[in-house]
Amino acid sequence: MAPDYVERALLAARDLIESTVVRHRRELAQDSWAGTALEKVPLAEVVDTLVDGAERTVQVVMSGSEEQTDAVCAALARPARGTRRSLAVRLLCMERAAAANAIRALDRTDPRCEVRVGDGGLSEALLVDGQLVYVRGGGGGRTDPAPGGGRQATLVEDPATVRALELMFTGAWGNAVALAEYPRLGGRLCRDSARRILECLRTGHTDEVAAREMQVSLRTYRRYVAEIMRELGANSRFQAGVRAVEMGLLPSRH
Repeated sequence: MAPDYVERALLAARDLIESTVVRHRRELAQDSWAGTALEKVPLAEVVDTLVDGAERTVQVVMSGSEEQTDAVCAALARPARGTRRSLAVRLLCMERAAAANAIRALDRTDPRCEVRVGDGGLSEALLVDGQLVYVRGGGGGRTDPAPGGGRQATLVEDPATVRALELMFTGAWGNAVALAEYPRLGGRLCRDSARRILECLRTGHTDEVAAREMQVSLRTYRRYVAEIMRELGANSRFQAGVRAVEMGLLPSRH
């Protein structure tokens, strides 16, 4: 029993040392960033530093920009050390990000990661341990581009603000769809068009009436319906409507 106890104590001490070191590295990096505009610091450097210093949770709003996708995936792909082995990672992807092969690979291969797809409305953000948030605008979110065409970037550490941003993330996460269940509708059919067609199916519109409302030919409309049913794994139009509500593509009716 003694050797096991000693081994556990040594492992705990190692984890504590590693945690202290990465936290110190993060604080040093933040001090160095304080002397310059944060948007001028390479995104990969910021993401790598914050993920490396995380001890419990990493939550990311993924806009779908190639730069952000590469930075986040590279940071998470590095070998986990100490407390990073037990990180809980949530990636909230906008539609564009959901199509990235690197994100889908993370969802399949990294047991720490859970990936969901949301409707948008949030800026790119990286939330760490409920203690700080890195927010980056200009990528499809609500934050305006910085002067000169760059992206505004802010590191938020005020506890009340961090809590508010975390609640926003949690709300969006709760309404998001698991990546594995998210339909990737191909061709020219976008998500808004899919919703309109599904609503037509739910309200009992005839194909002729629905096609006129969609301003497409009857043949095109029926092809879209078949495409939606295939992507939803539905055998009937009724089942497609049920699946659409379950997956958040249509609001439920009470």
